Amino acid sequence: MTLSSLQRALAQFAAERDWEQFHTPKNLAMALAGDRGELLEIFQWLTPEQSTQVMQDDERAVQVREEMADVLAYLLRLSDVLDVDLEQALAEKIEKNRRVYPVHLARGKADKYTQLGG
Repeated sequence: MTLSSLQRALAQFAAERDWEQFHTPKNLAMALAGDRGELLEIFQWLTPEQSTQVMQDDERAVQVREEMADVLAYLLRLSDVLDVDLEQALAEKIEKNRRVYPVHLARGKADKYTQLGG
């Protein structure tokens, strides 16, 4: 499935339930933040090593997949409601990051180059 087909499926799902009235940018952004928090909660007290192994635990793997799907669903609905082309937006952001984080300055470093206008 493409992002566009997923957006159409989510829009149809919402329309069938008459939920468009609730899918305002504010509500969708808040729901996105809430589900992002639920995803973060899974990792909250894990060590870095445990976090890299989270998908080895079947129960946690299901939780991670479901929360990631919720986050993606709300992001797709929000982009649909606001008429944002996510593929284009991401391509533009990647290009901006190429300029902000040039390889010769950023390779192997986690520092943010705020002086370059990130």
